[in-house]
Amino acid sequence: MDLLLKNIGLLATPIGVCAKRGKEQSEISLTNDAAIGISNGKIAYVGAEAASPTASKTIDCGGRLVTPGLVDAHTHLVFGGWRQKELALKLKGVPYLDILKSGGGILSTVEQTRAESEENLFEKGKSLLAEMMSFGVTTCEAKSGYGLDTENELKQLRVIQKLAQEQPVDIVPTFMGAHAFPKEYADNRSGYIDYLINEMLPAVANENLAEFCDVFCESAVFTPDESRRILKEARKYGLIPKIHADEIESIGGAEIASEIGAISAEHLIESSDAGIRSLAENAVIAVLLPATSFYLEKPYARARDMVNAGVAVAVSTDFNPGSSPGLNMQFVLNLTCLKYRLTPSEALTAATINGAAAIKRSDVCGSVEVGKKADLVVWDAKDLEYIFYRFGSNLVNRVIKNGMPV
Repeated sequence: MDLLLKNIGLLATPIGVCAKRGKEQSEISLTNDAAIGISNGKIAYVGAEAASPTASKTIDCGGRLVTPGLVDAHTHLVFGGWRQKELALKLKGVPYLDILKSGGGILSTVEQTRAESEENLFEKGKSLLAEMMSFGVTTCEAKSGYGLDTENELKQLRVIQKLAQEQPVDIVPTFMGAHAFPKEYADNRSGYIDYLINEMLPAVANENLAEFCDVFCESAVFTPDESRRILKEARKYGLIPKIHADEIESIGGAEIASEIGAISAEHLIESSDAGIRSLAENAVIAVLLPATSFYLEKPYARARDMVNAGVAVAVSTDFNPGSSPGLNMQFVLNLTCLKYRLTPSEALTAATINGAAAIKRSDVCGSVEVGKKADLVVWDAKDLEYIFYRFGSNLVNRVIKNGMPV
C-alpha cells in the first residue's frame, strides 16, 4: 500500500458506477472512524481504521470529513479576456440576449479568444484549473464554443487536450461550435450550420479532440430543429450529444435531449412538467447551474421537482466569463441546498457521482470505492452538513488526486 489516510472522522460518499435517481440520490454511505488505502493511484481499501492495512506513507486526517473529489461537469474553461465591462449593463437591467444581439456576450469573448495564442490560453487555463482544484474539484468538463470557426474551435480544443496532459485535474472535452452564430454568419444561419456540420465536425473528429457535442438551444440562438440536426450529425462522428436547454425560455430543449438520447441536458431553468417527465423517462441527466441563476438574477431550476420525478440531478459551476465568472464549487453546493432545496446527501451526490455520470466518468471517479481513482477531499469539517452550511470560506484542508497530495 502506497498511502493510507487514517483518522477520518467521517467518510461520506455515494456508492456505485452510475447516476443516482429519485430516492437513490439521497442514499450515501457514511462511515465513522474510517481509513482509505491507496495503491498506484487507485483506492485499494475503504473501511474501518482498526482493520486497515499498513502503508509506506500515512496522512492523519485529524478526525475530519472526507468525500470524493468534486466533479464540475459543465464549464467553458478556455477563453480569451474577461467581460467585466458588461457588469454595468447588467446593473441597468439589459437582458443577456440583448447584450448578445449587440455584439457583446459570447461574441465579445469570441473576438478575444480568436486573438489569443494557444500558449496564452494554455497558461490562463492552467491557472484557472489550479484555483478550481483548490476548491475541491478533481475532474471537470470543458467546452469549446468561443472560436465559432474551424481554426479557433480546434485551437480551444487543442488547449483543452494539452491542459489534460500537463496538470492534475482530469478534463473531459466537449465541442460546442453551436454556441452562437458568429458575426460573419449573422444573416446566414443555414450557412453557418452547414459549415459547422460539413467542416468543423469532421475536423474535430479527425483530430479526436472531443468526446461530446453540445448545442445552445434557445429561441434567439439555435432552434430545436437546428439543435436536433446538429446533434444527430455529431453522433455520426462518435460525439455524444449534450444540450443547453430551457435556460431562458421553455422551447422544448429537454424534450429534444430525450428524443435524441443526449447524456445530459443542462441549465433547465424554464423546463416544463412535460420536459421533466421526458428527462426522467429517458434517463437524461439534468446538469443544473445555480451560480448562473445567482449571477444573472434569474429563477432557479426546479431541482426538487426533478429529483422527486426520478431525474438524476448533477450540479456544476457553468464557469464562463459572462454569466457565471466563478470557479467555486463549494458555493454551488451552498446554493444547491439553499435554492434548490436538496439535502446535503442529495447535493453531494449531485456534485460527485451524478456529475461524473454526465461526462461518462462514473466508473472511475465520483465515489470512494475500491478500484476507482484515489480522488479525495479532506475538509475542515467534522460532518457533512457543515460544508453546506458555511459559505464564503474555502473549507478544503487537503486534496488527494490520483493518490497524490496536491
